[in-house]
Amino acid sequence: MNPQQFDYLLQGAWGTVVLSCLTFVFAGLLGLLVALSRISPVRAVRGAASLYIQSIQGTPLLVLMGVCFYGPNLLGMTSVPALFAATLALTIQSSAYFGEIWRGCLQSVAKNQWEAAECLGLSRLQRMVKVILPQAMRIATPPTVGFMVQIVKNTSIASLVIGYAELSYNAKILNNSTFEPFLYFGCAAVLYFVICYPLSRWSRKLERRLNVAHS
Repeated sequence: MNPQQFDYLLQGAWGTVVLSCLTFVFAGLLGLLVALSRISPVRAVRGAASLYIQSIQGTPLLVLMGVCFYGPNLLGMTSVPALFAATLALTIQSSAYFGEIWRGCLQSVAKNQWEAAECLGLSRLQRMVKVILPQAMRIATPPTVGFMVQIVKNTSIASLVIGYAELSYNAKILNNSTFEPFLYFGCAAVLYFVICYPLSRWSRKLERRLNVAHS
């Protein structure tokens, strides 16, 4: 592989990192909102959040990508950039899964923790921010980081549907010109590992730190 081809693969890896980071941020915020809505004392809010999760989890990511990219054009609106459409589709889908992960973690915090915080005179928001969320974070760290790795791999679907230039897309372009699949896709696999491995290391460090703080 010559330097230009390797540089082309690195450009694809950068596209994967950018799309993954944007998705982590927006899906994380939306997922937290979904999780809080799922445990809301208001029945209508819980129902709306449940409907959102079920509808999104029942829709393939490939379909969401197509809707987000081609939908505005069909409605007579200006075409959206591939990065915007891919981020929007991944954010919508990932928020549903983050919401369910975090909802389970929030509800796994012992009920007496809520009651103890209530006895201290804290409001519901203060109980959530100061008592429940820190404990839920410790439980949620491993599955959250595991799903973040899944998001990195899901970015490859963006190239299949809307032609977003990420790592697997650039590897496919190089392979189409020289037909050396083991070389280019092998390098792409190594680069995916380089992107995902720090996440696993960070997860273990963060989990140990949270366990120490909790003990």
